[in-house]
Amino acid sequence: MRELLRTNDPTVIAFASALLDGEGIDCFVLDANISVLEGSIGILPRRMMVADRDLFLARAALTDNGLAVSE
Repeated sequence: MRELLRTNDPTVIAFASALLDGEGIDCFVLDANISVLEGSIGILPRRMMVADRDLFLARAALTDNGLAVSE
């Protein structure tokens, strides 16, 4: 799995997940429940991961819709 996106904004994660779902690309969000430890103040970023084989298409889907992706 490769990191596609890293953000503190939960709305970006939701939007990116919806875009990838629409393209038939499975994703997995790491650190989604870290807010329990940080007290919901949003300082620790969440990471969205995709399979290596889907990375190119996933990056294209997100950048085409105005989202910045990890390099």
